[in-house]
Amino acid sequence: MTPLLKLDGLRREFGDFTALHDLTFELPPGRIGLLGPNGAGKSTLLKILLGLIAPTAGTGAVLGEPLGGDCDSANNWRLRRLIGFMPEAEALVPGLTGVEYVTLAGELCGLGRRQSQRRAHEILGYIQLEEARYRRVEEYSAGMKQRVKLAQALIHDPPLLLLDEPTSGLDPAGRDAMLKLIAELGRDHGKSVILSTHLLADVQAVCERVVIVAGGRVRGLGTVTELCAVRADRVRLRVAGDLARYRAALEADAVAIVADNGHGEWRVQVPAGWTNRQFFELARAADAIVRAILPDDETLEELFLRMVQPDARGD
Repeated sequence: MTPLLKLDGLRREFGDFTALHDLTFELPPGRIGLLGPNGAGKSTLLKILLGLIAPTAGTGAVLGEPLGGDCDSANNWRLRRLIGFMPEAEALVPGLTGVEYVTLAGELCGLGRRQSQRRAHEILGYIQLEEARYRRVEEYSAGMKQRVKLAQALIHDPPLLLLDEPTSGLDPAGRDAMLKLIAELGRDHGKSVILSTHLLADVQAVCERVVIVAGGRVRGLGTVTELCAVRADRVRLRVAGDLARYRAALEADAVAIVADNGHGEWRVQVPAGWTNRQFFELARAADAIVRAILPDDETLEELFLRMVQPDARGD
């Protein structure tokens, strides 16, 4: 199977600033979350994948089509035929109706006018904008504008969709509808998706795999299940007795005290293989009493913040 994305030492510099640091990874087709804080390097990577800018060093390919070269090179034209891009910016053309806007996108992708018109009507119906297709795009609501941007990305039926913050500006209902539509495109219509966002919940709702980027470097890579497996094992303890002695005993056994409210309630992170029985054994030896042990595993959001914190600075 041809990889969806294959990067080998991909690097991008802007003068003295390095936006991407030697990215090396391979991803199969499917729904991929490109997750990172604002300024992590996600937009730079998307521009390279679209052939809009070339990497400074390294190589890469999208569905077997190599990256790099001049913006107008033949291989970049072939690359863009494989990709439908939904930008974060509004990117609409005032004065055009929805169907005119999507038709124009089809013609710019190389489709004939009649084919573009037919496809535009079909796609606008599919994304539930059929009744609004003859309204000017500047009159659309925020949710409708996001949908029509998705429609123009779909017009030439590409195998890969690059979606840059597709839920930006949407209310909760509009956000849920957009995420369900994206998941359906992947699940029922065989589209691969690279969803670029800083919202972990969007990735959890749609994606099978996750790439976590911060400071231009990959901080985490794998399936959602694999990332869940590396979450820190934590519990909440309610303790009484000689707290200082008990704390020292725990820390000597590699248990980290993550939080302490000062009244005998602790959040602790335990090493691999730790059992609850060990809490009681150490408490007995330290003249302390364990009153409660409650599960408190690290959330995916906390895992994400832990992974990106060393480089949570802007590009």
